[in-house]
Amino acid sequence: MFGFGKARTHREIDPAELNVMLQQGSVLLVDVREPEEFAAGHIVGAINLPLSGFSPRNVPDAQGRTVVLQCAGGKRSGIALEKCGEAQSAIDTHLAGGIGAWKAAGLPVVTG
Repeated sequence: MFGFGKARTHREIDPAELNVMLQQGSVLLVDVREPEEFAAGHIVGAINLPLSGFSPRNVPDAQGRTVVLQCAGGKRSGIALEKCGEAQSAIDTHLAGGIGAWKAAGLPVVTG
């Protein structure tokens, strides 16, 4: 019975690593917070696919980039990663600490 009930391992990246990936254009950043949270402040280049209706099938073609999920603190992006695992999606990475960690690192957000 080895392996049954075992949680899938997810990759966590920190804000500095995500920042480099964004600068290199090697990431498709998906913010799974709700639209009003996204509008109040988000990471430049992020697209909004709220967890409330999240499906890995709705993630646009990453065109060879790494898909990284992100939320406010890491919990909702973790839930979205679980949905990706259940759907056998290749998406397995999220921002540790979410946008809260991004802001704490002094990195910029945009509104609107």
